[in-house]
Amino acid sequence: MVSESDAAADTSALALKILVAGGFGVGKTTLVGAVSEIRPLRTEELLSEAGQSVDDTDGVDRKVTTTVAMDFGRITIRSGLSLYLFGTPGQDRFWFLWDELSQGALGAVVLADTRRLEDCFPAVDYFEHRRIPFVVAVNCFPGARGYGAHDVSRALDLDHGTPVVLCDARERDSGKEVLIRLVEYAGRMHTARLLDSVS
Repeated sequence: MVSESDAAADTSALALKILVAGGFGVGKTTLVGAVSEIRPLRTEELLSEAGQSVDDTDGVDRKVTTTVAMDFGRITIRSGLSLYLFGTPGQDRFWFLWDELSQGALGAVVLADTRRLEDCFPAVDYFEHRRIPFVVAVNCFPGARGYGAHDVSRALDLDHGTPVVLCDARERDSGKEVLIRLVEYAGRMHTARLLDSVS
């Protein structure tokens, strides 16, 4: 039997939907898997010869699988606050899924790889045009040339105030910091829009 205090705790818990987006091979599946406190759902398939003509593997030539629908994971940020993470597929031919996945999302993480920075332009454009708050998280791959957050912001021509953070998608604490930064930023953006709408 569920006690009144357990029932009250369940109703006071807040679950927020977050997207993890970016180009092909940037580390979306890795980030979701690293931070998730549950076994992540993955819809990965082996790369095939048929996809060689459409999947640009320059710079990620060791990649052997690709997400074909989405990744899913969950992380509790603090007591009463959980994030449901939906990793989007990176290839153009799967972008039709983004509209469904973005329904009800608080915000998004756009993962970027400085070796292939142009690959995150479509994700940046997608969220800017739909006014979905996002942060750009630069996944610092070993051996890649390092760039500062300001340099990446300028290269992507981001709107003023859009956060850029450096991270290692393989590390849970690093990924968690990115998510906390997104929740804080999205919260400020949504509050500002609400205040604008009532003034």
